[in-house]
Amino acid sequence: MPVVDAKKIPTGASGFDIERVMTTAEKPGKSDGTGNFRTVCDFTHMAFDDPIVYPGQSGKSHLHAFFGNTGTNANSTADSIANTGKSSCRGGTVNRSAYWVPAMIDTLNGVPVKPASAGIYYKTGYTGIDAKNVQPFPAGMRMIAGDAKNAAPNGPFRYKCVGKGADKMVGKSIQNCPVGAELWQEVFFPQCWDGVNLDSPDHKSHMAYPTNRACPATHPVPLLDITYNIIYTITEADSPLRWRLASDNYDKSMPAGYSMHGDWFNGWKSDVMNAFVKNCDQAGLDCHSHLLGDGRMIY
Repeated sequence: MPVVDAKKIPTGASGFDIERVMTTAEKPGKSDGTGNFRTVCDFTHMAFDDPIVYPGQSGKSHLHAFFGNTGTNANSTADSIANTGKSSCRGGTVNRSAYWVPAMIDTLNGVPVKPASAGIYYKTGYTGIDAKNVQPFPAGMRMIAGDAKNAAPNGPFRYKCVGKGADKMVGKSIQNCPVGAELWQEVFFPQCWDGVNLDSPDHKSHMAYPTNRACPATHPVPLLDITYNIIYTITEADSPLRWRLASDNYDKSMPAGYSMHGDWFNGWKSDVMNAFVKNCDQAGLDCHSHLLGDGRMIY
């Protein structure tokens, strides 16, 4: 794995300690047949912790970058995620969910690269699931998408450049986006739940991806389709050529980024999640990154 200079770990946003919801006259827009809700979360902190894979074992994990709940650490539980901590996400403490990915490391000096932000999509998806059948996430649910031990160009992730005419640069490895462009890390989570377990021993088996435009019989409950968009702003030419993920524990001669994965721990206030699921996702409307579809918005 890349060497990490722990003294150079960047600080992040302090987050909000209040619910940030207000009334609005703005209405959801038309969509492409899917239901769309998004939110934006600032980077909060980095730590060698993973409360899903290594609960109670501080320092056990490779370095992660965290977004959302500012209190997320190795000792976080379903109760602490839902009820404690500030939030760096739009909406403040109505969304105490925890989002994390492996940190990006500049191998020139071991300095972790600070993410600009994270765009989180909660959609009905494009795999054939009927929008009206998608359900809210149950309280306490958690899951992982991708594999920290992956060392090949496959898996539920990709990298792309956005801006500066580089939008066609897309692939399974970290892209060398030009200065002024953004590098987006995308992680695609499974959408189908077994209807019983909030977690599983491998943190994946209770979930599945749709097949043949439907959820499999083993995982019959369609939930929202979560996508992470972790955004980095490129400020130095060719700097992405030096970048590797903190979890990239394979031959350095191979392209970087194959171990990309994401962890998600539900911390939404249930009435807010129920609102955007009903009025945005199930209704097949586009609520952008702030509308709840019921005369309220998060900010």
